[in-house]
Amino acid sequence: MSSDFVQAVISLGSNIERERYLPEAIRLLRRHHGIEVLRVSRFFESVPVGGPEGAPAFFNAAAVIRTDLDPEQLRVELRRIETELGRERTGDKNAPRTIDIDIAYYGDRVDDLGDWRIPDPNTATAAHVAVPIADVVPDWVDPVTGSTVFDLVERIDAAREKVRPARAIHLSSPFELRAPQDFDEVGDVYAPQLEALVRQQLVEMGEDPDRQGLARTPLRVAKALDFLTSGYSVSLDEVVNDAIFDAEGADEMVLVKDIEFYSMCEHHMLPFFGKAAVAYLPKGSIIGLSKVARIVDLYARRLQVQERLTNQVAHALDSILEPHGVAVVMEGKHLCMMMRGVQKQDSSMVTSAMLGTFKSDARTRSEFLNLIGR
Repeated sequence: MSSDFVQAVISLGSNIERERYLPEAIRLLRRHHGIEVLRVSRFFESVPVGGPEGAPAFFNAAAVIRTDLDPEQLRVELRRIETELGRERTGDKNAPRTIDIDIAYYGDRVDDLGDWRIPDPNTATAAHVAVPIADVVPDWVDPVTGSTVFDLVERIDAAREKVRPARAIHLSSPFELRAPQDFDEVGDVYAPQLEALVRQQLVEMGEDPDRQGLARTPLRVAKALDFLTSGYSVSLDEVVNDAIFDAEGADEMVLVKDIEFYSMCEHHMLPFFGKAAVAYLPKGSIIGLSKVARIVDLYARRLQVQERLTNQVAHALDSILEPHGVAVVMEGKHLCMMMRGVQKQDSSMVTSAMLGTFKSDARTRSEFLNLIGR
């Protein structure tokens, strides 16, 4: 990997089960540790170029990403996602496909890499590539022509007649850790491979996944799991989003308590939930109030143990603020202990992490504990 991060534009298209595979490709991009998806265009429908007569129309989209992968590494990862989604490459470049993912732009780089080039030549000539890019980054300057993508689209004959918006998607704000608006929508497909696994689970349990009550359960479970583990696809920088401010004389304890959290036990994949109290002693900087809760969510929405979760929240706040000290106390109820095993419904677990002054100074630690009622 390169040591520098570069913004790039990715072009995506599908005309085999397009409602299924295009959202899934974007979902997998978001899950990739080397790719940070910043923005995603709307979906656009376009008539296929070439290919067999009567071939289905495409859905196309574009995504702006941030990555430290070099172009060759990025292309390898995009090809891996294509393969995972059933793309079979043949000699016919116009053949229908489950998914097509290409690098349209990689910063301002211009390069001939043998059988492919950066930028993709189609960005200046093909409406189905240019229009989604213009939808998401109209001011992106094409390094070959010196024109913005918006101007390139204006020059493509009949671009608006050939490429029309098909549907909006709700994946353009990766740092917003909340349920998608269509969480219980039953008329679409969300994550085909995950849905297939859930369906197989139902079969293994002796259920009929086609009966009325379970017909769309794989879809709903896939969406729920994706949301409940969304912390894997978000970085600390995205959550903080530059909401660090000068302390302006603030040197006393900052405490946010009664922060609700919901997580999943990594041993049984059953939920645990409760409340967190997070405090820090500023040393020159403070953080936006809501960001403290978002940091808790960032690490809670992963497969976890409460001990690690508590320490991750503390060390995250310590790394971005470098305060005099950080204190985190979490109390949670674990369904893996309440519903199964010893079945103790009234039990709870308390964990703490003390850093800096909160660890070295008993008075500071005692003040924190008193404030949270401990």
